Amino acid sequence: MADDLNKKTAKGQSMWGGRFAAEPGALMQAINVSIGFDQRLAAQDIRGSKAHSDMLAAQGIITAEDRDAIHTGLDEIEAEIAAGTFPFSNDLEDIHLNIEARLKEKIGEAGGRLHTGRSRNDQVATDFRLWVRDHLDQFDVQLTTLMTALLAQAAKNTDTIMPGFTHLQSAQPVTFGHHMLAYLEMFARDRDRMRDCRKRMNESPLGAAALAGTPYPIDRDATATELDFARPMANSLDAVSARDFALEALSAASICATHLSRLSEEIVIWTSAQFQFITLSDAFTTGSSIMPQKRNPDAAELVRAKVGRIAGALISLTIVMKGLPLAYSKDMQEDKEPVFDAFEALDVGLAAMAGMISDMTPNKDRLAAAAGAAFSTATDLADWLVMKLNMPFRDAHHVTGTIVAMAEKQGVTLDELSLADMQSVEPRITDDVYRVLTPLASASSRTSYGGTAPSEVAKQVKRWQGELG
Repeated sequence: MADDLNKKTAKGQSMWGGRFAAEPGALMQAINVSIGFDQRLAAQDIRGSKAHSDMLAAQGIITAEDRDAIHTGLDEIEAEIAAGTFPFSNDLEDIHLNIEARLKEKIGEAGGRLHTGRSRNDQVATDFRLWVRDHLDQFDVQLTTLMTALLAQAAKNTDTIMPGFTHLQSAQPVTFGHHMLAYLEMFARDRDRMRDCRKRMNESPLGAAALAGTPYPIDRDATATELDFARPMANSLDAVSARDFALEALSAASICATHLSRLSEEIVIWTSAQFQFITLSDAFTTGSSIMPQKRNPDAAELVRAKVGRIAGALISLTIVMKGLPLAYSKDMQEDKEPVFDAFEALDVGLAAMAGMISDMTPNKDRLAAAAGAAFSTATDLADWLVMKLNMPFRDAHHVTGTIVAMAEKQGVTLDELSLADMQSVEPRITDDVYRVLTPLASASSRTSYGGTAPSEVAKQVKRWQGELG
């Protein structure tokens, strides 16, 4: 998209004047053309052009009549694009030249005045920032929707007991609501990262021109304000060559996709016949072409896979940018496709996950049974020995291990083991110990800030209800 290639308008006039005598060959055109994907920038390109022409008229660089004609033509072009009747042309290379050529067809000479004081370099940088900013705003809404769905599940399940895992092995009982809030916290940080990225990228490149600025008396503050940027970018070289805003947005998207993938993995595990922790409706599952009993969590599996595309886009753009000198290079035409693809993947991933979280039903009986398996309250027994008998934790750990081995040999859970059996290992144990040996008692005792106790989960639910409204 640099201003240095000989292309022709629909009327056959050379776009770049008389510098080149011959048109580019077919292969050059094939590698150079970008209209197939950058037409997604049409709305942002038209918005930027209106802001630019408003400023040109306000500064006396073009007449008010020319500005009005430009706006009328751009409105008609926007309507054509929306209706699917706009005559996109590969011969015009990109969305910017397509719109400019069509504008000239519609309004004549006034259309040629639009490009005064700007270059395609600052034009595309502006369009791309606007597009990324628009999508960060969209992700903000989607993340809030997902967080709200997680909060609703947490509110309904503050005292629903389930096993907590480390190494995917049963560790200690937790509450289902606590588990949902863990992901809510992750996605809240994702939303904060995207908001922070938006704040940092919210500067306008428009008016930087090709790389050095322009001799026209333009007002960059005016165009920045009209496009809702906080300020113009302070260096014209940086304005046209920076793509760190896209890299940062992809980085935030990749982290968010990783969180989506982790939650998807748990949904896949939880819906399996071996776990049966939750159920999903037909809206988010599919059947098998050969096994009629199957209910596959395909939506979760597909969301889990999206992280590959999104993280891959981050690496792709990083490699494109890593060796480029200032200012603009044609390599930077490769900046958009990975961002478009990654953001589309994140869009569908966030929507699908919000749907699954709202749709899923926890199997409370199965969760409770699993929470008591594998001697998950062993740590509670050790803690009781420390707090009630003043036993050093390492000694308590050893005593608990011996009692667990005894229960395992008998094929019972810790709360099913007799007091006499426990006293055979440590005579000072009393029947008060049974108060902490059930999964619910175990979870309820974890009352430290951020703990899994239903009382603490209820506090966090209330806090988030206040924040999310």
